[in-house]
Amino acid sequence: MAALLVVGLSIPVGLWLAARSGSHWMLTVLLALDALPLFVIALLLMMLLASPDYLSLFPAFGLSAEEEDAGISSILKQPAFLILPLASLVISTITEPAVQLAHALRHEAQLDYIVTARAKGLAKMQVLQRHALRNALLPTLTLFTELLPNLLAGTVVVELVFALPGLGRLVADAAAARDYPVLLGGVLVVLVVRQLLLVFADWLYQLADPRIRALNQ
Repeated sequence: MAALLVVGLSIPVGLWLAARSGSHWMLTVLLALDALPLFVIALLLMMLLASPDYLSLFPAFGLSAEEEDAGISSILKQPAFLILPLASLVISTITEPAVQLAHALRHEAQLDYIVTARAKGLAKMQVLQRHALRNALLPTLTLFTELLPNLLAGTVVVELVFALPGLGRLVADAAAARDYPVLLGGVLVVLVVRQLLLVFADWLYQLADPRIRALNQ
């Protein structure tokens, strides 16, 4: 879910950064958030939005012992437990793909075909969405396919901070208990997911750029 949210949000954010000349403040905010460690973001969200001293909008900690036995199904039945962990992962991850896409869009905006489209009277945002986005996505696709393994690693922090059951907490508990088979199994899951996503990235490149398909043929 966090990976889908990052992809869904980084594209409009990248378009907005590339289209607006006065978007330096947003870029500064994104870079400042990117500089914060994940556990700091998670703790700040918990203190601001799950503390009676500020705003007690969400549960501060995870499931009870009885609910925890049911695993992910209990969390899905209670979406309030997901909001802060998802927000932590999204905030700590969205900067890199959004900024990369914005730079790629600015580069595409200087090419002749974009200048021609602007000369025909199209607005800058329309030109970026209709003509530049597909080409600008190519260097960003690799970042998108790396999101899931990076987020799997981030769940170790998030699940410990918010006391949620999951793969990250399982790996952390296995490391603390020196349970090497479980620890190696968790690392193996991340490696397999990463390799599968690299293959998926190659397929996306061919889908997005017909020239790559022609070269492979």
